[in-house]
Amino acid sequence: MNHKPAILFVCLGNICRSPLAEAAFRKAAAEAGLEAHTDSAGTAAYHVGEPPDPRSIATAARYGIDIAHYRGRQIEAADFARFSHILALDHSNLANIRRIAPDGHTAHVSLLMDMVPGREGAAVADPYYDGEEQFEYTWEDVWRAAQALVARLAAAQ
Repeated sequence: MNHKPAILFVCLGNICRSPLAEAAFRKAAAEAGLEAHTDSAGTAAYHVGEPPDPRSIATAARYGIDIAHYRGRQIEAADFARFSHILALDHSNLANIRRIAPDGHTAHVSLLMDMVPGREGAAVADPYYDGEEQFEYTWEDVWRAAQALVARLAAAQ
């Protein structure tokens, strides 16, 4: 790759899973010395402009990451030109991303867990309606995927 990778993580509301995936990727990329642009978005506009769920903020903080300044936003057509990779956290959001994708876009669109050998096709469960411990499971998934993605991107450079 001759250009810096740009990764967009996408879930439904952009307050639980995708901010944690963005945080995990930022941490993994920094630890590996990989320069990359990253952001997160939702397919729905439910939480545009809002901070992440307090449980996501607390989970990231346990790993030394402050995401309280992140703000929810909705994916838009221009993202397909701005990002080299658009990674959905589950199948429903993947379908929504593909539905709005402009013709001729060059972004690699897939499930985030497709990056993890043996977890291809798996979704990251939405912890929103569950207890705080579910956010830890979400972190474990997105951290594993972030490390695998960083390794893949670093190998391609």
